[in-house]
Amino acid sequence: MCGIYGITAHDPEFIQNFIRKCEHRGPDGHKVWWDPDHQVTLGHNLLSIMAQPQLSIQPWKTPNGNILVYNGEIFNYYELKDKYKGKGFTGITGCDTELLAWGLDEFGLDFLDQIDSMHGFAYYEPKKKQITISRDHAGIKPLYYAEIKEGLVFGSEIKGMLGKVDNAHKIDQLAMSCLAHTGINATRNTVFNNIKKLLAGETLTYSLQQKRFVSSKKIRIRPGTKNKFDVEEFRQKSHETVKMCSIGQRQIGVFLSGGLDSSLVAHELHKIMPPALTFTNRMKPNVVADEEDFNSDAQVAKILADIEGYKHTEIEITPSKMIDIWDDSIYYMEQPMYNQSVPMYCYTNRVLHENKVVVTMAGDMGDEILGGYPKYWKMTRHEFLFKHLRKPKIKTWEDVMTLWMNRIKRPLLLNEIGASIPKEEVKNELLKLYTDDLFDQNDPINSYMALDCVTQVPEEFFNRNDKYGMAYGMEGRFPLATKMFMKYCLNIPSASKIGRKKSNTKMLTKTAYKGILPAQVLNKPKTGWTVPIGYWLTKNMDSKITKFYQKRLKEKSGLNIITASQKAGKALLPSWIINDWMKTYEIQSNNDI
Repeated sequence: MCGIYGITAHDPEFIQNFIRKCEHRGPDGHKVWWDPDHQVTLGHNLLSIMAQPQLSIQPWKTPNGNILVYNGEIFNYYELKDKYKGKGFTGITGCDTELLAWGLDEFGLDFLDQIDSMHGFAYYEPKKKQITISRDHAGIKPLYYAEIKEGLVFGSEIKGMLGKVDNAHKIDQLAMSCLAHTGINATRNTVFNNIKKLLAGETLTYSLQQKRFVSSKKIRIRPGTKNKFDVEEFRQKSHETVKMCSIGQRQIGVFLSGGLDSSLVAHELHKIMPPALTFTNRMKPNVVADEEDFNSDAQVAKILADIEGYKHTEIEITPSKMIDIWDDSIYYMEQPMYNQSVPMYCYTNRVLHENKVVVTMAGDMGDEILGGYPKYWKMTRHEFLFKHLRKPKIKTWEDVMTLWMNRIKRPLLLNEIGASIPKEEVKNELLKLYTDDLFDQNDPINSYMALDCVTQVPEEFFNRNDKYGMAYGMEGRFPLATKMFMKYCLNIPSASKIGRKKSNTKMLTKTAYKGILPAQVLNKPKTGWTVPIGYWLTKNMDSKITKFYQKRLKEKSGLNIITASQKAGKALLPSWIINDWMKTYEIQSNNDI
């Protein structure tokens, strides 16, 4: 795991500065390389997981003389190593970078169909005078790019390229409008003007001579109904995917929320490398607000940990700690998020780092492929469909996108953030990016899940984990997001995942793990792994909260008057996050707000 950086020009100083700004991504070494013709400069910093650091230094020269910089893991590394042993691949380093380099030389981009990975990489072919940039099927690892006067600049993070991109300190209208309408930015654009991102599963090839992208490849996990749910097969696949993601030589810590997905991951990891090392958050003081107990997750997680014998740690979350890490959470995330709990995620990763954890696991993607959200159940109700579509059935891919566009109840106010593109125009742009190859007319609910897999999950959950994990030199893995497991689950009919009652979500996991996981886990209502920061703000829990609260009310005088409720406090957080992001990165609003 690491950071990668590049520019189609001779500029070692720029790449060195880029590495320096992102040195948190790789404490085990770094290197800058440029070609003899002075057309390309590449950089890399390393967090070594698979092999010894001295064997993993990049940029990597391939057998055919091409150059690779790579951030990620190939989870079926050992399978492919055995497959190609004696057929050209030596595997002498034990490093998956060597496998990727050989495979790209041998098979070209078709090799991407063989690997089950999380990755962001750049593959430079000097003879062809082209460079290819790629992001994994699930969008676990990010990769950003911009077309500039020199040609192309790219990197694992945005902050290092801001000075190279014209007008990057202005807000991108489309990206911010999408965030405002839907709660996430699912467009190709970042909120930084003229800086873009590879979409999940996307690979682009750039010609140095033509100074433009000349070809593309897309890998997406398509939904279907061809797989019949079988209890034993589901358990086998669950164990297999966790085992795949447990490769390497580093300590693994599990984010244990108390929900079904993280509990499944912890349970299967415990069978592979006991005792499982698990972490959960506990709010102090305990808060019950708007009928939600914010320590219910911690209580269930402890029950599971005690029964199974995990090495379990509770991380104390207090108002003061959230305020102390607020600025870091804004800086490392780089782009504003709608989620009000971002400081908690940042702090949790810091604590794991302090506990010498280098690799983490979590249950992200489980809700999206196994039917965990109430919104999927609602799609089975005619009254819900009539409300949003004015018809009883989902007949087209546009219908699915329309439902997705209405995924949150309270979007951000456009005039607060200088965004102005109407929702319908944003939807039309998204339909160009996420095409109907994700639509199965026989199972539109599975199709909605597949859309969530390439939008919500990479842009919110995976992005958050990458930024905060790498901020403290840690690699995040998501067993439920392997190519193998996603293909299996997204092709089980949604009717097997969602029951008739509103509480009957994620039926596959509940059925397969009945009698294996505790009833408290199986029967726990769906909750988010969140912090009651809205309640803390409105109650002014301590002097730090009061100061934080009053300062931002003064800066944003046009905000709604706060009442003493969790929901009212939460409603303010997105605006404050955006306001502080603009100050941190010196952003100019289109409205000069």
